[in-house]
Amino acid sequence: MNYVVVEGLPAVGKSETLELLARFYPRQVRILPELVKTLVLNEGIDLFAERSRLTEAIRKALPARRREIQDIMNQGYLCLEESHLGVHYAYSAALGDRGFLELYPALSHELPTPDAYVRMEIPVAESIDRQLARGTAQFDIHGQALGKMLAELDRWHESVDVPLLRVNADCPANELLADVETLLELGYHTPSVSNEEAFDVLLLLGRPASGKSEFIDFMTHISSDHRLREFFIAPFQIIDDFPILWNLFQQDDVWESVGRERWVSKRREGNYAVADDSVWGFLIERINQLVIEKASQPEGRRTLIVEFSRGGHDGYLQALRRLSPSILRRAAALYVSVSFEESWRRNIARYDEKARGGILTHSVPREEMERTYGTDDWPSLTSGPVGLMRIGELEIPYATMDNEPESKDLDILSERYRCALASLYALWRTRLPSR
Repeated sequence: MNYVVVEGLPAVGKSETLELLARFYPRQVRILPELVKTLVLNEGIDLFAERSRLTEAIRKALPARRREIQDIMNQGYLCLEESHLGVHYAYSAALGDRGFLELYPALSHELPTPDAYVRMEIPVAESIDRQLARGTAQFDIHGQALGKMLAELDRWHESVDVPLLRVNADCPANELLADVETLLELGYHTPSVSNEEAFDVLLLLGRPASGKSEFIDFMTHISSDHRLREFFIAPFQIIDDFPILWNLFQQDDVWESVGRERWVSKRREGNYAVADDSVWGFLIERINQLVIEKASQPEGRRTLIVEFSRGGHDGYLQALRRLSPSILRRAAALYVSVSFEESWRRNIARYDEKARGGILTHSVPREEMERTYGTDDWPSLTSGPVGLMRIGELEIPYATMDNEPESKDLDILSERYRCALASLYALWRTRLPSR
């Protein structure tokens, strides 16, 4: 199954059950919260007094919800959604909301059809007790309305050609969770990945200060077992083209000091800016050389992380085309995504924090930053958050990881990294036989 919707009476435990499944099956499951409840909370809608406003909010939100569902399935996860339009239809019938009932036929095909519905069943009286216990009166529905809703929902299910699977929720939580796991065919296991099965070459891409250095720092400070198990990265080596570029800037300083012209850079406000764009191709050729050098070293199996930033209308395309095919055949690409404005903000913050203490003190004027990184061709190379991008005759697995808002919380970063790399690794592994 790829897409399952979970329904049930109020306070049956839908949210809690789905959150546990997402926590314990992060490589298999992604959840979507109840759309109606999310709209009520986010837009401050009175669930019972503002039914017309709620209906309009639902109508506007459906295209985005459809994309969310499709994206999750495209990434190979089981999409578990809490509640559905059929439930809201049943409540609308029970509450006499004619506006939604009249609009429902036009909305009913806006979302993908699930593989199954799962109903978590409890008696109405138990639902009422649990509603009182949770203390959210703005969502409480009591007595006769719940009975009417269930009758309408049963009639609705008779009109759709999708299986309705039932699970008893009037039981201890561990029993309920076990039954749902069985119903969804979820099996807990700790994946065993050897160094030989880890990422071979990981291209770490993104705008300056997007979070690439933080990614490497995170991977450096966790245990090798944790890194291999959760992120599929073996003991790793890094090739970063920025230190190569910085060395060229410093060489230009030396040439200038002996009365010669600078080669690739110019001074700007106490720092450097690139003056000759052919340097970007030079840096990739140096990466090719360094990869060959590291491959000749007699060491155990390692993941090679190749880090660089590019900008312009074809910056990444030209860089990837210049990379050796022997690298690309082994590679997966992780793009750390932030907006240009966020990249600029973090650059300034990083510059201030380091107080001109080393290589990270490099900062360019705003106009130079805009010239070099104001545009970015990554979106034109890719489609969706995970997939294959074509470079010449090769298809390279990629994942785009949204890294906004900025966070220094290691748990938040770990979850971002794990979600992106799990999807990327699954796709990369499928490509290995053709390499």
